[in-house]
Amino acid sequence: MYLKKIEGPRAVTLPDGTIMTRADLPPKDTGRWVASRKATVVKGIRSGLLTADEACSLYALSEEELEEWLTAVEKHGESALKATALQKYRQP
Repeated sequence: MYLKKIEGPRAVTLPDGTIMTRADLPPKDTGRWVASRKATVVKGIRSGLLTADEACSLYALSEEELEEWLTAVEKHGESALKATALQKYRQP
């Protein structure tokens, strides 16, 4: 089996003991960002599976959008990534 050469780890162990691999990340052509996909990208960045720059280029995200996801999870948890929760967690 051929494995593509990449920078960084192929798999990491999350704090809850589960193993996350690059295969667990959303597809590159993701067009609809539901909360679970956003949370997976945030977990990947926090665990060191990929960098924020890699995520931005891989998924065509702006740095500001990704930073909002990271901040929302840090302050309010993964539930803050839901589109229906935007007004609840938005800064005044």
